[in-house]
Amino acid sequence: MANFPLKKHIYEVLKGFSITDRLFLALRLWTILGSSIWLIFAPLSHSVATQYSLSLAIFSLYSLILYILIFFKPNQIRHVYIVSLLLDLLFIFYLVHLEPEYRSSFFLCYYLLVLLHTLYFGHVFGLMVATLSASLYLVNLLPYWNSVHWTEIGIRIVFLYLIGFPAGIIHGKLKKDKKNIEELNEQLAESLDNLQAMQAKLVEKEKLSALGRLTETVAHEIRNPLMSLGGFSRRLQKLLPEDSKEKQYAETIVTEVARLESILRDVLLFTAEKKGLARGDLNPVVRDAAAYFLDLYSNGQHYEVIENYQPDLYRIYLDPEQLRQAVGNLISNSIDAMPEGGTLTITTKNVEFNQITGVAITIKDTGKGMSKKQSELILEPFYSTKRVGTGLGLAIVHEIMEEHRGFIRADSSEEKGTTFSLFFPYQPEEEDSKTQCWQCIGCGIETDPSRRCPAYPYFGRICWAIAGTMCEGKVMGTYADKIHDCHQCPFFKRCQNPEDPRLPTCLAAED
Repeated sequence: MANFPLKKHIYEVLKGFSITDRLFLALRLWTILGSSIWLIFAPLSHSVATQYSLSLAIFSLYSLILYILIFFKPNQIRHVYIVSLLLDLLFIFYLVHLEPEYRSSFFLCYYLLVLLHTLYFGHVFGLMVATLSASLYLVNLLPYWNSVHWTEIGIRIVFLYLIGFPAGIIHGKLKKDKKNIEELNEQLAESLDNLQAMQAKLVEKEKLSALGRLTETVAHEIRNPLMSLGGFSRRLQKLLPEDSKEKQYAETIVTEVARLESILRDVLLFTAEKKGLARGDLNPVVRDAAAYFLDLYSNGQHYEVIENYQPDLYRIYLDPEQLRQAVGNLISNSIDAMPEGGTLTITTKNVEFNQITGVAITIKDTGKGMSKKQSELILEPFYSTKRVGTGLGLAIVHEIMEEHRGFIRADSSEEKGTTFSLFFPYQPEEEDSKTQCWQCIGCGIETDPSRRCPAYPYFGRICWAIAGTMCEGKVMGTYADKIHDCHQCPFFKRCQNPEDPRLPTCLAAED
């Protein structure tokens, strides 16, 4: 059992070896084995054999030390290889020196070092190794300088560089291919994550759609008994004596009936068929919703309300009823977070996000705030932090924002309060009559009712912001789904550079 962590560590280190790392290790092992066999059979004098044996022992020892270092510090493997290169150069220099002629067979080891280190480190490092090898070889040749023609020396040194040059090209291509493969793997992983998220969302949509159909079917049958039960219980509540248990029972019935009505209303809102959007000013809608819901939910508690409405807001595509409901749900949440009173700030303003102009509503409270875990779950249907709640309030807001092709963001700190922000995209009115993205790209979304794209039918001129990979909601449009980068989309490029003649003509400069 004690050896298990050691074996596991060895396995992890070897698993992290590249092909070149394994080749380095194999060559060292073969060098030790082959040299040992050579020493046994080579016709060498005792003194020469002793020198070769000593050099092989030194090579084996420092190789062992180097791989022990790699074993304990695998992240420093490149530095270890540089040290091993210097030691190997000295080792080869000594072997060439031992052979008493300039045509030493061990000179070929210089070629091997240049090739391996160029493949591993690149052409610049390879040229440096070739230069060091050439310099050491010239030192080896000093005793034979007068007896060797310069052309023999020159051709050997030239081949050192000729080996390094193509090896450097191969290294560059391998490095580029490896980077491309890693990028493709990342894109594939991202695509799989997006597909899984989209599949989960489709399953959730189907479940909610089934819930909506069921709710619509039985809503009438449920609502009528609830109305009767609520009406009679309220009437009974008024007739019963104040201190009687029966009056308490009646009050409980009234409260629970109201809760059931609230749940039914929220479920119907969450699963209701969405209407079309129309241009409008959201300030009057937010102002009226704030006045109504503050009065409805305050329950006599005092709240300081600060309202800041920017007067020149862009006219965006919206559904007033849905927007009113979204604001009401956020106000309800903020008031529930401040049971002892506090400050509620409501703001509307023009903003910039995803390289486009938009409109934002922020509702900020000074309540108890939320933990990070709660913040991650608050938009999930039927998740609630309240003792009594349907868990659909913020899910409804999220659905409404998706219908408006916008997004919701929550910034919260425990005991410091929460700020909810609703972001709506704005496409200038003069852009509506111009060529839209689906007309430019020809994806056919406008003729296929079975498909749905967030950019269609209102935002075909700012598709990268609301349907592309840059979207806060991570919703991917038809084109962006293929290229994973809206900046590469021809429509996006044409919108950003209408005068560029190299871009597709589907969107003219004056269009």
